Amino acid sequence: MSGVNTSTAVLDSGSGRILCIADVRGHLSTLNQLARDARAVAIIHTGDFGFFEPSSVERISDRTLRHLVSYSPLIPQDDRPNLLAPEAPLRNLITSNSTFPLSEFPQLLAGQITFEVPVYTVWGACEDVTILENFRTGTYNINNLHILDEATTRRIDVGGVSLRLLGLGGALVPHKLFDNGEGRATIAGGQGTMWTTVLQIGELLDTSRRVYDATETRLLVTHASPGREGILAQLALATRADLTVSAGLHFRHATSYNEFSVQEDMDGFRNKLVKGKESFDRVWDNVKAQVEAVVDDRQRILLESTLGMIERIPPPVPATGPNPTGPIPGEEPAWKNCWNWNLCDASYGSLILEVKDGRISAEVKSQGFNYAYRKNSTQPAQTQNAGQATAGTKPPTTAPSPAPGAGSKLKSAPGTKPGTPAPAGTKPTTPAPGGTKPTTPAVSKPGTPVNGKRGKRGSIDESALSPAGEEGALHDESRGPRRHPWTLYIRPLPIPVSEDEIRTFFGESASLITNIKIPLDHKNPGQPQRGFAYVEFADEDSMKIGQEKHGETIQSTRPNVEISNPTEYSSTRGSFRGRGGGPGRGGGPQGKDGSRFGGLNRMGQQALAAATGKGAGKQGATSAAAKKD
Repeated sequence: MSGVNTSTAVLDSGSGRILCIADVRGHLSTLNQLARDARAVAIIHTGDFGFFEPSSVERISDRTLRHLVSYSPLIPQDDRPNLLAPEAPLRNLITSNSTFPLSEFPQLLAGQITFEVPVYTVWGACEDVTILENFRTGTYNINNLHILDEATTRRIDVGGVSLRLLGLGGALVPHKLFDNGEGRATIAGGQGTMWTTVLQIGELLDTSRRVYDATETRLLVTHASPGREGILAQLALATRADLTVSAGLHFRHATSYNEFSVQEDMDGFRNKLVKGKESFDRVWDNVKAQVEAVVDDRQRILLESTLGMIERIPPPVPATGPNPTGPIPGEEPAWKNCWNWNLCDASYGSLILEVKDGRISAEVKSQGFNYAYRKNSTQPAQTQNAGQATAGTKPPTTAPSPAPGAGSKLKSAPGTKPGTPAPAGTKPTTPAPGGTKPTTPAVSKPGTPVNGKRGKRGSIDESALSPAGEEGALHDESRGPRRHPWTLYIRPLPIPVSEDEIRTFFGESASLITNIKIPLDHKNPGQPQRGFAYVEFADEDSMKIGQEKHGETIQSTRPNVEISNPTEYSSTRGSFRGRGGGPGRGGGPQGKDGSRFGGLNRMGQQALAAATGKGAGKQGATSAAAKKD
């Protein structure tokens, strides 16, 4: 085994504040200001750091490149449509720009940007694996930047605590656990994405055992969340982590929890570990023989270490009744003692760990949601009620009243105030002629039909607008029927295609789907379907999970998945944001074999087939995607 890369930094003998953030996305110059604002002595970052340079562009797949451009904080919002236009020479526009628009990493590497405090980071799911390899070989070295990985750990002595940092970067994609893409040794990635492998997990387990010290407090830093991934929850147990910090799915609030606070009982936590094991086993059973035939002696040790971790499931809790005064026999103590934080993006919030006198306290700050739209959304309803309540009390003198549902706005009859009570014997809530019921003054749901028309959905991510502004406007029916707001557009699709095939494609997020619409081409009887579909979800978070967690192909066709009408329905976050399934987040097709993993790249392709239930490896393998959370 190779030696462990470890060092200790004494930051402050008395106390210190550690800033924890996620997804800075190449906007590295902001880190110093964030540290100053938080009065932090160090920064811990959970991935999507922005490890890109101009030479990276030629190695990034088209889809991943468009994703990076769509959400780079360095590219003005107004410039993105021109860059993302269908005929725009995107790569040329990026490389010819005087300032590299994807990341400030080149300035950091050249010394134009320097970090004022130590920065500890894992790599994320959208990074250039070549740059990380350059750090590993020593070609790149940046003062105050420490990259945590399976072979590199750091210790921070601050405030009476020795904080041991262990890190695991990249997306967790079960069917890519045996594929290291273009990476060497245990690192894995390619085409602008990076992911976790079994060898990476195995080496991290070896590193954690080598540096174990009972006097230390262990903090596991991961890109994917142990709260969602049973394998990572198992990893936290195996590394004896006291704390975990991970990146989120771009929510507006960070989360702080332990398993005891969110699971009904120990068996609930155990079931999560069992599901993680089952997801792994479906892939492993399909490629086991081929993997064992190509791994060398060192890789075999790492592989067996990971397999041992996967098999380490706590025993079921015996039915001995409640035991409020002490631990239950067989109970895993970490499910009560290990605390977890899942962070929002750096632009939306942060976590500060304050270490003083041996105690670690936490401050979580989040931008949160903007609910002002709800007050604005009541204005059209109130106006409508007023108009209907006064109908018949006095006819209009200048213009006829619009019929219910006929106009975008209703006006009260002249001489009658909007709040005037209805005539005696008439209740304001009585249905209007024609069977149309007036909307009550209560807060209506965004997108609820108002006066026969569907109002524009209020966004909780946008600032409050006046009733006459965008939020209060009613939809123009001349544009056609309003589509469900939380809809993904998927194309191209093979013809014919079934709803079941689309659900299988979405795998773990299939349970979040509320409806699938496959438009028909009535003008072409020989080809009734039109080659695309709309997939509806219950809410925005579910839609984003579906966009990020899906398979590769449907009947050998590789569809694109994007938010339907993103300028109308989506916030500035979410389009093609992958933590796992998609090519932009570790699920894309890869190029040449890695020199260290050898034939295991081919195993990765078979694992993909096992996970999706398509192609080679389908026999004896259940779709892993259909099972995942």
